[in-house]
Amino acid sequence: MRTIIDLPSDQIEALEALCRREGISRAEAIRRAVAQHVRPVRRAATDPAFGVWRTRRLDGLKYQERLRREWE
Repeated sequence: MRTIIDLPSDQIEALEALCRREGISRAEAIRRAVAQHVRPVRRAATDPAFGVWRTRRLDGLKYQERLRREWE
């Protein structure tokens, strides 16, 4: 998807220098920057729930079946 962004001239200059140094296009540099910026956000969305049942001494399937019996 294409998008248009406005950057101040000092950021454009820094971006150009980075692109020359890395041998990449502006688009690639911006894609990398966005990916690096959103990575922690995506990770934070799942981290609080990850492994929450790890320390429980309970079979997950048996627990699920017990809860569903309450619906009967």
